[in-house]
Amino acid sequence: MKKQTKILVIVAIVVVIAVIFLFPRLQGGDTSKEPSKSPQSTPEAMTALPVDVVEVTPERLENNLNVTGNVLSNESVSLRAEITGLVESINFEEGQFVKKGTPLVYLNDDELTAQLDRLEYTKKLYEGQESRQKQLLAREAISQEEYDIILNQYNTTLSDIKLVKAQLDKTVIKAPFDGVLGLRQISAGSVISTTDIIANIVNIDPIKIEFSIPERYASQVQVGSTIEFSNNASHGLKKGKVYAYEPVIDANTRTLTLRAISPNEDRKFLPGMFVNIRFNLEVEEDALLVPSQSLIPELNGYKLFLVNQEGIVQERQVQIGIRTDSEVQILDGLSPGEMVLTTGVLQAKEGMKVKYNKIN
Repeated sequence: MKKQTKILVIVAIVVVIAVIFLFPRLQGGDTSKEPSKSPQSTPEAMTALPVDVVEVTPERLENNLNVTGNVLSNESVSLRAEITGLVESINFEEGQFVKKGTPLVYLNDDELTAQLDRLEYTKKLYEGQESRQKQLLAREAISQEEYDIILNQYNTTLSDIKLVKAQLDKTVIKAPFDGVLGLRQISAGSVISTTDIIANIVNIDPIKIEFSIPERYASQVQVGSTIEFSNNASHGLKKGKVYAYEPVIDANTRTLTLRAISPNEDRKFLPGMFVNIRFNLEVEEDALLVPSQSLIPELNGYKLFLVNQEGIVQERQVQIGIRTDSEVQILDGLSPGEMVLTTGVLQAKEGMKVKYNKIN
């Protein structure tokens, strides 16, 4: 009985081992063969990442700084008389354009004219005496001292005549430069002094633009740099050139003040106007620029993802320069003709196969 039981246990063990060995073959066939690969698992069958790229080409780069400023007149002055006098006539209209040297106001000159006439008579008297005394001196009929007295009186009269003529010139107030006259502040028949304003005269063609820039840009300022400006009342951009700047930094604002000049033939820009300015700091003719979204910051700098002709992604460390609103200048690490990713930069990796679309 014990022997039969032992035989049954052995048979059961053999059956279990046979089942374990044969079961995989019954389910999946011959295990000695390699399982077939799924078509979806091959690299050729995998879907390539679609991306957009731009081809890098040298182009003109303007480093512009956007600031605000004010319009100034080219020349501006409040007309005043140099002497006190009665206004005899006014020879201009308010708002009139006048040329330099145009007589604008005449003051009464009767008293000065009378003084000049008297001095002219005195001059003739001393002129005759000086001539006779000179002849007497030549014959030694008079002393040198007597001749010098008459000569001095004659020269003094000449000086007095020059003085009165200068005073007479001041009775005519003239335009100091080409410009437009403002509102008149005097009337004919009034007595004005040297403190009374007759009218303002301004020259607004050309105009001056005054603006300030942060001190960190001071080293890039050059006389002759260009600006473009506009305001809400004008259409389009006007151009000007920097002609001067303050030689010191304002200690309160830490800014540098500059002035530019621009034609204003249509006289649309008036002194005191507020303008928006685009100041051109420098120009580079053959700069390499990439879209801002292509640049990836890292701890040690910046990198880009490039794509070769076969659609393989390459990682490139670069050095950047000037930034604009939408682009970044690449100083080192990039060559003309290379293609830079503009989309898919977060998914891209070195060596990845992509399907690229070149955009302009």
